[in-house]
Amino acid sequence: MDALMNTLKLPTDRNIRYLLMILAAIMALMAFSLGGTFFSLTNLQSMSSQLPLLGIFALAMAVCMLTGGINLSIIATTNACSLVMASIITLAPDSSLMLMAALAAGLVTAVIVGLANGFLIAYIGVSPILATLGMMTFINGLNVLVSGGSVISGFPDALLLLGNGDILGVPMPLIFFALFAIGLWVILEHTPLGRAIYLIGSNEKASRFSGINTQKSLVYVYIISSILCWLAAIIMMAKFNSAKAGYGESYLLVAILASVLGGINPDGGFGRIIGIFLALLVLQALESGLNLLGVSSYLTMALWGGILIVFIALQKYKS
Repeated sequence: MDALMNTLKLPTDRNIRYLLMILAAIMALMAFSLGGTFFSLTNLQSMSSQLPLLGIFALAMAVCMLTGGINLSIIATTNACSLVMASIITLAPDSSLMLMAALAAGLVTAVIVGLANGFLIAYIGVSPILATLGMMTFINGLNVLVSGGSVISGFPDALLLLGNGDILGVPMPLIFFALFAIGLWVILEHTPLGRAIYLIGSNEKASRFSGINTQKSLVYVYIISSILCWLAAIIMMAKFNSAKAGYGESYLLVAILASVLGGINPDGGFGRIIGIFLALLVLQALESGLNLLGVSSYLTMALWGGILIVFIALQKYKS
């Protein structure tokens, strides 16, 4: 396998090599099965409009996993931001000032949730899985209580454009995803916070003894994760023209799947943004192709899990 990858002159990172080969195999299979249909402009645009939302959730999950943690409250946080913004917007749907106030309120909501998660984990010492599970349950309860479980709809065109518009044929959500992914890459690869995140994931105790403020860094991590949820909330509102307490629940496990498949070490300390992007392409290409073939979405989920199992088995075998 390594000899083949060296012959093809693929990148030296083994995770990226495997993802590129899996993606190439899927593309070849879809080309053989569907011909030009899979690579048609319509299908490519459909894929590019579906990928960003899952991608943003995967980034929100990955940045926490890099520290050896996890954020199970990403969907609840997204819906909370959506409901807060929707409640404000519908007071005056035609007011640009109200729209800006709603976006600011959604951002504040995200930061508050991030601060709460970070404080519980970094200062109280609650394990990330329990802290974010509790936060998820708490926020879900508040979301249903405040909204009554009903749908809030009727948003201005300026907001809907963010989820359904395009620039030179490139969907707006994909542009937002690319900008935030690049921003997160810059933070992780070129800032002291990014180095602290990787060091904390490798060995939190050693990082603390080396002079890194691990508590402050962890709080920043969960704030960043929540801000990504705020972006996801904007895109969801724009795409669906509505907000509801139960939207997007299926994305939680898929976000974890995409992160791990992208090479993020669940124990922390290792992973790259490019790996997540390739993993998203693999998952989206497989889903789109199987959908065109008329295959059940349940089988698609099973194949996603199968790819993850094979991917992890290859990693463990080589290590």
